[in-house]
Amino acid sequence: MLVFVAITIVSADLLCDCYRSPDPEYGPTKSKSCVEAGKLYLENKMIMQSVGGDPAATTIEKLWFVFQALGDVAFDTLKSPPPENRAMKKASMSAIFITTFFYLCCGCFGYAAFGDKTPGNLLSGFGFYEPFWLIDFVNACIILHLVGGYQVYSQPVFAIAERWFGKKYPNSGFVNNFYNFKLPLLSGFQLNPLRLCFRTFYVISTTVIAVIFPYFNQVLGVLGALNFWPLAIYFPVEMYLVQKKIGAWTTKWIVLQTFSIVCLIVSILALIGSVEGLIRAKLS
Repeated sequence: MLVFVAITIVSADLLCDCYRSPDPEYGPTKSKSCVEAGKLYLENKMIMQSVGGDPAATTIEKLWFVFQALGDVAFDTLKSPPPENRAMKKASMSAIFITTFFYLCCGCFGYAAFGDKTPGNLLSGFGFYEPFWLIDFVNACIILHLVGGYQVYSQPVFAIAERWFGKKYPNSGFVNNFYNFKLPLLSGFQLNPLRLCFRTFYVISTTVIAVIFPYFNQVLGVLGALNFWPLAIYFPVEMYLVQKKIGAWTTKWIVLQTFSIVCLIVSILALIGSVEGLIRAKLS
């Protein structure tokens, strides 16, 4: 667990430095999401900029534009101490340490008490459900946590799908139109047909899959193995290499690529083990 905590910290630091470009602290371009940052760094290998900028009728007018740009950069630099990447790193570190503390407590205390017979669900995995009020309270907390987490982790899927449909069918009212409704508690309620249909289908399909495979630990292991290397390792490393202009076969390049390859091997092994556990649980 501590090794993966260290890996997560490194990955978070790399991502935080890629929020702004080309400079990690004062770069003028901000990425709204990891997908946007990935496109910025990996699709445009040269983040090369010049004084070309906006066209101007005369040299004097062009000079004034340059002065205005310098003023904007200076103002933006002054108004944001400390830089966003430092604040994001502190927030990421705090979140990682808090999460690690609770997971370590659960894992260490569970295995100290029950060894390798520790069930996936420490509350109801032993066949007894007393006291009922405690089980109900914990289940309510789990539901609240999962509902919020489901929304957070589903938003990137919704955004990517809706962006793709918008580009594919730019003239479709079903995809792009929003309809206003006046409801008692929601005065400015807007409804988009694509969002209603796609998100409903998404929730239904994920629910059906969860019912078919009610094996929390095994499914979580498969999803974690599939997402760990590409999202937490590969893209942050590649974006960082492009942003810092680190040449191939330099010491830093070799260290980061070795880090990425080792994590890829771990992900493959974890995926194989999780799939085997899922099949074994289904057959039993």
